[in-house]
Amino acid sequence: MIVSIRIDDRLIHGQVALVWSKELNTTRIVVANDEAARNDVMKMTLKMAVPEGIKCIIKSVEDVTTILDDPRSESMRLMVLVPMVKDAVTLCKRYKNIEMVNIGNAGKTTSGEKKILSKEVMLTADELEALKELTELYPDTFFQGTPAMEKKMASAILKGC
Repeated sequence: MIVSIRIDDRLIHGQVALVWSKELNTTRIVVANDEAARNDVMKMTLKMAVPEGIKCIIKSVEDVTTILDDPRSESMRLMVLVPMVKDAVTLCKRYKNIEMVNIGNAGKTTSGEKKILSKEVMLTADELEALKELTELYPDTFFQGTPAMEKKMASAILKGC
């Protein structure tokens, strides 16, 4: 079961590993990222950030479907991490059993002209279009760094764009 898709260009870090994983009672953290999937040093670094008791799987966006389609995953509590909104759209088009779609940090590592949506999120025109598509697929998509922070609905933020 996918309990969360989180868009966060930092992938696994303190907020994800220590806060969100506990809040969501996650049993697996799945990183869907092409760069991480082909970079052994990045894979090792990401896996080292995962708390004890939680397994970490790192696959390309295309290959992650082998994990998410596996019937055994239905009994697990999966948090899927992607660095870009367009990656979340790809997954949300395929999977309809996602409990929540959360945007934590996005756009800080991409180049190009960006629109600032929050302190943590700045998107290019293409990513902004992807966010509009994402909110059509999952209207309850929200911005929230940690569970203790204010939850802001992506659709409300988009109205100001």
